[in-house]
Amino acid sequence: MKKSIQFVQITPEQLQNAIIEGVKSQLKDLKEHLQPKKPTKYLTRSDIAEMLKIDLSSVHNWTKRGILKSYQISGRIYFKRDEVEQAIVALKK
Repeated sequence: MKKSIQFVQITPEQLQNAIIEGVKSQLKDLKEHLQPKKPTKYLTRSDIAEMLKIDLSSVHNWTKRGILKSYQISGRIYFKRDEVEQAIVALKK
C-alpha cells in the first residue's frame, strides 16, 4: 500500500522554501556542534625530556609508575602530546 502526503493551501514554491530553510537550519546546527578532529601528535622520549626539562631516566620512571602512557609503534616508544599535557596538569594539582 502506497502512502501519500497531501499539501493543502501551499504552493510548490512555499514547499521548496520550507525544505531549504529546514536544511539550512540543520546544517547550521551541525556546523556549530561539529569540531574538526585534530591529528594526534606523537612525541619521543627525548622530545618529552626536552619539553619538560627532565632527564630521560625521569621519563622512563614516570612511564613505569603510570604517570605517562606510552605507545609502541614499529619498535619505538611514543607518547601522545595531549596525554602528556594532561598528566602534567594532574601532577601540578
